[in-house]
Amino acid sequence: MIEPILNPGERIDGLPSQNIHIIQNPDMFAYSLDAILLAHFADVKGKGRGLTVDLGAGTGAVGLFYAPKVAGLIKLVEIQPELAEMAKRSIAMNGLQGRVSVLQSDMKAIFDDIQPGSVETVLSNPPYFPLNDTTKTNQDEHYELARHELTIDLPGLAQVANKLLKNNGKFYMVHRPERLADIFSAFSARKLMIKRIQFVYGKADREANMVLIEAIKAGRLGGVRIMPPIVAYEQTNEYTKQVQNILYGQSWI
Repeated sequence: MIEPILNPGERIDGLPSQNIHIIQNPDMFAYSLDAILLAHFADVKGKGRGLTVDLGAGTGAVGLFYAPKVAGLIKLVEIQPELAEMAKRSIAMNGLQGRVSVLQSDMKAIFDDIQPGSVETVLSNPPYFPLNDTTKTNQDEHYELARHELTIDLPGLAQVANKLLKNNGKFYMVHRPERLADIFSAFSARKLMIKRIQFVYGKADREANMVLIEAIKAGRLGGVRIMPPIVAYEQTNEYTKQVQNILYGQSWI
């Protein structure tokens, strides 16, 4: 790891199993387990030489955690300049400048930089919460953009993914189970056929609080697989062995 110069309020977090480190500022935004699980869930097509795009990349966690799995280029798309700048420094810190780059842009405006139909894999940990008359957003602008659909909603995200992907390219997303009806509707309308679903539970006796989804552009109807669940915590609030393996090794091969 190349030691970076940190700005006030910043820290370095990482994923030991992948030997990847991320610069973050918790006062702005910090990745959590959902980013790690998405990078773990996302498969690799062939030898992983195709282009990967991480939409709404934040500080770059999902794309950077996915990078050791593939040989091709990765583009991190992030609208917030402060987070995009941290992602750039994380890329340099991990020595990945030759394969990973940052595009600081609204994801709806990236097609001058990324050719439509050129992408093998799209990753996204998008804002989870829709806007409506009762929406309560955070006071902090960075968290509002990261958590609420202020700049793009699910149909818009699905449209961007569809436009980026080659036929039979794959879209991987983490979201909330309560949005499943919206997700199925948005994906189906844009020819993104859901093929694999995995639910994540905070503890074994609780309802699922995350869902991981794989969809294929222009894939055939049907054939949806429901994968074995992930349970994050024991009743003692320690990570389960399943999650410890993801964090510290053995489950990325």
